[in-house]
Amino acid sequence: PKFAEPPAFDIESVYDESTNVSPLIFVLSAGMDPTGLLRALSQTRNMNYQTISLGQGQAPKATKMLEDGSRQGFWAFLANCHLSIRWMPVLEKLVEKLMDESPPHKNFRLWMSSDPTPAFPIALLQRCIKMTTEPPRGLKANMTRTLTNTTEEQFNRVREHAKYKKLFFSLVWFHALLLERRKFRQLGWNVPYDFNDSDFDICENILGMYLDEYPNEIPWEAIRYLIADANYGGRVTEHPDNRLLRSYCNDFFCPAALQPKFMLSSLPTYYIPEEGTLPSYRSYVRDLPMAEPPEAFGQHVNAEISSALEECQVLLSTLVGMSGAGAGGGAGGSIADKVMQVCESLTTSLPDEVDYNDIRERTADQGASATIVVLMQEIERYNTLLRQVRESIKQLQRGLQGFVVISEEQEQVMHSLFGGTVPQSWLKCYPSMKPLSTWTTDLTERIDQLNQWGLFGAPKVFWLGGFTFPTGFLTALLQTSARKNMISVDTLSFEYLVQGHDESAIANAPKEGSYIRSMILDGAKWDTNAGCLSEPEPMMLYAPMPIVHFKPVAKKKATLEGLYQCPLYLYPVRTGTRERPSFMIWVELKSGSVDGSFWVKRGTALLLATA
Repeated sequence: PKFAEPPAFDIESVYDESTNVSPLIFVLSAGMDPTGLLRALSQTRNMNYQTISLGQGQAPKATKMLEDGSRQGFWAFLANCHLSIRWMPVLEKLVEKLMDESPPHKNFRLWMSSDPTPAFPIALLQRCIKMTTEPPRGLKANMTRTLTNTTEEQFNRVREHAKYKKLFFSLVWFHALLLERRKFRQLGWNVPYDFNDSDFDICENILGMYLDEYPNEIPWEAIRYLIADANYGGRVTEHPDNRLLRSYCNDFFCPAALQPKFMLSSLPTYYIPEEGTLPSYRSYVRDLPMAEPPEAFGQHVNAEISSALEECQVLLSTLVGMSGAGAGGGAGGSIADKVMQVCESLTTSLPDEVDYNDIRERTADQGASATIVVLMQEIERYNTLLRQVRESIKQLQRGLQGFVVISEEQEQVMHSLFGGTVPQSWLKCYPSMKPLSTWTTDLTERIDQLNQWGLFGAPKVFWLGGFTFPTGFLTALLQTSARKNMISVDTLSFEYLVQGHDESAIANAPKEGSYIRSMILDGAKWDTNAGCLSEPEPMMLYAPMPIVHFKPVAKKKATLEGLYQCPLYLYPVRTGTRERPSFMIWVELKSGSVDGSFWVKRGTALLLATA
């Protein structure tokens, strides 16, 4: 344990080594906020301390604070120096003037913090005492750090101490969970947020204030809202992540948390200790296991396997990229030969364009049907993509043969084809993470669906993942139903009826809406017998979802009891891109013997593609 656990950051020993002419700088890492540590140290040493967060227009104030501090002998803290990079050369000269030409007051200290940046002045950096802390990894390390940074005075200041100490430990656990969930990647958070110490400090103050002001009747709803929505939630940009925060808050900040030995997870290891002193909390955390199982987060063992596989894929792709970049000289010919072979293979394997005019004539009798409009738009997009890919291959072949100069874009295409990946310029039609060989097969299947629909009529079951814009098709289903029933489309929403049989057993398309196939469950599986979500087997990272009938119905008041609102994404990157978000709609599925929050913590979602 001595060598496996990182030592706690000791700011006092750093201060003891410093002098009034040696600035101190915190090199910030994810989740690090030294403001609280510095404030506590100034109180311990009975020193006055002033701070300015740098940014636009703050330079004159910072200059005055430094000059006053060096003369009067208080501490000056310049936070976020990386936000005022242009002013850093001026700061360098100012520090040199204050500390070399006229020695400052003996109690003066200049503290700074900055993200790592190559633009920071080297001379200023060299004369600083540099400090950084590696972000703790694991629940145990995160909880140890939080408890170490808490003083006895702070811990004992609340009058309602019996209630406060239990909720304080809940908050310590809650903070550690949020930070460590990032290791599960897409099953943890859609976006890896940088929650830090200031988030914890504000919420800890909220707990103390509300418990003292309302000792008899704790306003749980207000506390949960301020923690999950206003404070931690203020950093969150994705709705599914907001939902996860609220789910955790509902579990840890409730009347049950004040009862003896309140369990913090389904595992017996994690609970709120009975003896509620700061040393006892530190002792309890010190005895926790080094490696925490995924169940501590409300996750399944598959989440850990999935994140480990992703990390390996990132490592391997980096190694492949490095080896490819290192090839040169005599290897150039071999690269060109291999890329030429790939180009020839693609030319023969790419599907033909869909006959737009023929299908328009065949569907002319259906008038301005919303679904036919979607069909024709999809054909146009795919035909444009196929023309672009063929032209790109043609130009690259001519460049490799020496007939034209290879442009920068063609060079990127060449490196992608050599590495077996899809060039970025080919992914503007729809997002995909598939390797080149699988992407080509997938593209052929997409074109086949459009040909079948255009030439032989609408299929009984649609492959939603085969559209470039699946939401357009779903909106067309609602529009078709609205026109048929002579009602406003705004009054309609979908009802999701999971079918208990496969495609071969379906005789006809439904009268309203459409059957949708080939969706994939991530973080759960579907129990066909019980007709609800259930636990997947170990190593079952993805599970097939049965055919679902997307049926347009009149909107009704939502009753979520026994249901889980499952997000549907285009592909595993749940945030998508700025131009093409991955999220589509919420699909209501039966949650089984557990409530919806169970699947929220699992990160359970439906995908149209696994890559």
